[in-house]
Amino acid sequence: MPFKSQRPMLVLLPEVKKELEVLSRSRREEKYRVERSKMLLAYAAGDSVSAIARQIGTNRPKVERCINKALQFGPVASLRDLPRTGKRAKITPEDRAWVLSLACQKPKEVGYSYELWTTRLLAKHIRQHCQLSGHASLLKISRGTVSKILRRSNIRPHKMTYYLERRDPEFEAKMNQVLYVYKQVAMLHKAENGGSSGYAILSYDEKPGIQAIENTAPDLPPVLGRQSNISRDHEYIRHGTVSLMAGIDLLSGVVHGIVVDRHRSREFIRFLQNLDKHYPPQARIRIILDNHSAHISKETRMYLTTIPNRFEFIFTPKHGSWLNLIESFFGKMARTLLRGIRVKTKDELKQRIEKYLEEVNETPVIYRWKYGLDAISVI
Repeated sequence: MPFKSQRPMLVLLPEVKKELEVLSRSRREEKYRVERSKMLLAYAAGDSVSAIARQIGTNRPKVERCINKALQFGPVASLRDLPRTGKRAKITPEDRAWVLSLACQKPKEVGYSYELWTTRLLAKHIRQHCQLSGHASLLKISRGTVSKILRRSNIRPHKMTYYLERRDPEFEAKMNQVLYVYKQVAMLHKAENGGSSGYAILSYDEKPGIQAIENTAPDLPPVLGRQSNISRDHEYIRHGTVSLMAGIDLLSGVVHGIVVDRHRSREFIRFLQNLDKHYPPQARIRIILDNHSAHISKETRMYLTTIPNRFEFIFTPKHGSWLNLIESFFGKMARTLLRGIRVKTKDELKQRIEKYLEEVNETPVIYRWKYGLDAISVI
């Protein structure tokens, strides 16, 4: 029969009772937690303190301390020792693992509006939920301690880096096609046959959104003893943008390009027509390029039917622009010509870019691809 005592009964919520039952049968949990779970279940079922002590093989004071703690702080908190005054609570490996598991979740997944954790928010969440989760030693954890735990495990939930998922199911096959062409180019250079008239090989792409920006006040040049750099007014005027459509000849290093207001099919066809005029009629023109709509449009295909066997397109895989060597040229152009460029009109910007192409072609630079070529064989 249930005993009568001045000590109140312990009421267990269904989910807490289930957790205690699982813990009481565990063979992996720490012994004292298993014992305490059995004490709480027996007391909630109506057993006396003496009966519980006999069942578990312990003494009455130990059972009473566990029950009193459960009545004061809740059943889950009573499973672990509370921090003692005068001695700092020890953070166990289990506590650290729980903190790290929280840090590896997004705040919005546990009810907050934040996308990323801050150490302040994470420490606050830990203090509010540590007892219910059985990690009472974290009750007074600080931001600094949270930072140390994260740093030692090299977890930075407040930082974000970006990656690019490969969404093209034929990525490897398309990449190998591009590398095959680069391998051929390398072999031609090695054989000193880069000037072959049988075909031309180009790497092509567009560089859109080149801004035509005008100063509102003149730049101030460096002055000896006063200022070491060029000074520029913060305000400026926008005159729109232009696009550069360019292809670099991988055998000669010559850059073919046109500067246009837009890069549609008609502009791309105009670029192809320029190539058709430049190279000997018998030469096949192979072009490495991406799958931009203008490259495969109805208008482009109609033009290509008028000059059969003249062009051969090698398409880079989706999200594989890094495979296109022309990107290296664009990067150099951005660091040199376009860095801080100022013009009064879009026409002036076009003339400056065209002049740059002329200067580049005075001493062409041959761009060479190296990555992954050892794995490609050419028959």
